[in-house]
Amino acid sequence: MEKPLWMICTTHLFVEIYLLIQVALIPVIVREFQLSFLEASLVATVPSLAALLMNIPSGFLADRFSTKHLLFASMVIEGVSALIISQTNSFWALVVGATFMRIASPIYHITGLSQLSKLAKPERISRTLGFHNAFGCIGSAAGLSTLTFFLSTTGWRWTYLFWSFPIVAWGFILLFSSSLKTRQIRARSVSSASMSSRLFKILSPVLLIFLIVIAVREVGGTGSSTFMTTYFVDVRELSETTASLVFALGPVIGIFGSLSGGYFAEKLGARKALGWIILCSAISLLTLSFVSQVYLLALVYVVYTLFSYAVWSPINAIVASVTPETERGLSYSLYFFTEGLMASISPSLAAGVIELSGVWFIFPFSVVFFVVSLVTLKFLTSFERTRNTAEKLPHV
Repeated sequence: MEKPLWMICTTHLFVEIYLLIQVALIPVIVREFQLSFLEASLVATVPSLAALLMNIPSGFLADRFSTKHLLFASMVIEGVSALIISQTNSFWALVVGATFMRIASPIYHITGLSQLSKLAKPERISRTLGFHNAFGCIGSAAGLSTLTFFLSTTGWRWTYLFWSFPIVAWGFILLFSSSLKTRQIRARSVSSASMSSRLFKILSPVLLIFLIVIAVREVGGTGSSTFMTTYFVDVRELSETTASLVFALGPVIGIFGSLSGGYFAEKLGARKALGWIILCSAISLLTLSFVSQVYLLALVYVVYTLFSYAVWSPINAIVASVTPETERGLSYSLYFFTEGLMASISPSLAAGVIELSGVWFIFPFSVVFFVVSLVTLKFLTSFERTRNTAEKLPHV
């Protein structure tokens, strides 16, 4: 890959450092701050809502401003927020710090992915996105690995302090780099009429149905991941350190999942690859609920994670393929808005179900949503096939 692509991917690595740490810390937070699961879920729900609100503005910013300035902003916001979290002893201060930290995610993702989709060759976009996602997995794995270390030594707050300075330093490297100079987008009117016309331009029936697929799948994926370490600790009786270690295997395997997702999307086609990945995710997650030995638990979790990370390359490739290049930033912002909306709802929804039934119910809860998303994806494929056939028929 060219240097600009490597720099964007490395920024993705830093953005994902803290992605899973808040979730992995839920059993620790419950014990330290004497919270219920519903209260503890706020550390995932409130930041997700903040990221949700930033998605659409980030799309407009990505289509107008320099890539390196937006990536710099995302790094500084994340690094400073992590530094603040490392110094807090209040649960609500932790929630506020995590909320500001998550604002960095949509600023990066919408800017980075829209730029990647323009720089990558059309025939290589799935593979390029696979490499991009793999770097994110490396970041998540690095974050969880340091969390495991600090949990057993100086305490979880040191994880936030440890990564804050490298993240801010990378932001300044991006700011002064000449490799990320991008073509300027012609200034456009920001009137409400022009914004409406831009939205109308990209909101095709195909994209709308696909957003439903994304939304339903996200409920299942977020619901299970939010309380996975809680399941390991409370149901399977693993220690908090062991649970974090098993959870940390996910992003490591996610590196291979991301690369394989990009490869199969390129070979099979993004939609067919996505269908198989969702099906295998549902099967492996259901299997996870039946195993109890630590080594089998870790093995099946690794398999599930392989498929759950493979999903992102075909999803991002499909979004790029069904939207115009000139509105790519806004297109990705709609995708992340949909995903973020479901990610913000899912933890509290799953927590409410858990309070009524038990932690084990995250598995059938998630599997149902995976199956519904798969059925919707099949409907989308049938819809497109019917539409394409109709377009080929002679008009009379």
